[in-house]
Amino acid sequence: MAGPKSVKSLHAQDLWAGYPGVEPLRGVTLDVVPGEAPIGVVGESGVGKSTLLRALAGKIKPLSGSVTWGKRPVHRIGPRDKREFRAAVSHVGQQELVNNVDQRKTVDAVVRAGLAEARKAGRTVSLTVGDLLESLALPASFGTRQMYTISGGERQRVALARAIASRPDILLLDEPLTALDPATRLEVATAIKDVLETLGTGMLLVTHDLELMARMTQTVHFLADGVFVAEGPLDRVLAESEHPSVRGLAEAAPLAVQRMR
Repeated sequence: MAGPKSVKSLHAQDLWAGYPGVEPLRGVTLDVVPGEAPIGVVGESGVGKSTLLRALAGKIKPLSGSVTWGKRPVHRIGPRDKREFRAAVSHVGQQELVNNVDQRKTVDAVVRAGLAEARKAGRTVSLTVGDLLESLALPASFGTRQMYTISGGERQRVALARAIASRPDILLLDEPLTALDPATRLEVATAIKDVLETLGTGMLLVTHDLELMARMTQTVHFLADGVFVAEGPLDRVLAESEHPSVRGLAEAAPLAVQRMR
């Protein structure tokens, strides 16, 4: 496996985040490290999983505690260094490419923007647009399509291709493959994991899909009541933890749990 390209990791320390009066995160501590095995965050709807990713990406300011990148508070990174941070830490949200990209653009143009971002940040890029698309189960010829002509599942894969194109040190993924059918979802999950391992990219995944989580990560953190209540390999935690939230998730997806055994 490729070693980490940077010593800069993301570190959340006693993180409280949300909005005044609504604080889904109440003291979370977590490290996302380039080159280390992928990790995940699992929890019921509304517990703050997306809020955690947004705080790590610097899109919201902590109410208390801190998020640091290479020991620098993320929310204080100035305009001069923002480009470097955005290339190093890539966040793919649930609505990526829907509201912030001209839908008349071609897929090729969207992915090339990620490659350009990497070059501007001084990152070596050896992958082509075709390589990136094919790694996510899309033909290289797909690059000529305009964004408004593609499906939700294809859009999610283009968003991932653009994120990987910037050759990030860390990739934050929020429900990245919800629009794909189960077979394609697991195929693409394996491809993403292989590409990130080759690049030495650290990854944090948030998803409700327990099978996807098991396929893509080695360690998961269960979020409930604003804090992590259990952590470890997904199958072991589901089998051993007695926390009501963990038990509720396991009971809500019995087939997924059975297939992990």
